[in-house]
Amino acid sequence: MSNGAHVLLFRVEPIKAAQIESLCKNLGISTSKIGLADYSQKLAYLAGIPGFPREDIEYTGPEFPSEMMVFSNMADMLDRFLSEYKKAGIPPIDLKAVITPHNIFWSAEDLYKELSKEHQAFQKK
Repeated sequence: MSNGAHVLLFRVEPIKAAQIESLCKNLGISTSKIGLADYSQKLAYLAGIPGFPREDIEYTGPEFPSEMMVFSNMADMLDRFLSEYKKAGIPPIDLKAVITPHNIFWSAEDLYKELSKEHQAFQKK
């Protein structure tokens, strides 16, 4: 866990989550399964980025309709992770994002809505 690379998993079913966690462990990447109660928290907090405390807001919305995977501090590892992911035959997760200076202050819910919109637009093309 020395490199700080981190994968956040949202609503990933248990068997797939275990496969992803195992892959990450082999690559030295930490993982977190994010529960419904934390969907209002900022991505930076969820990724354990220093200086982002937990906010006192409880998420009361519905569970996300589909899975989401978010990458933090993975610049030099992302390609390797994705290629190992594919090699391992783990079923794909459509909604994926990297934490950026642009979205670091977003909540998980905001990111999910944005990715869903983009994914639907992409599906229509």
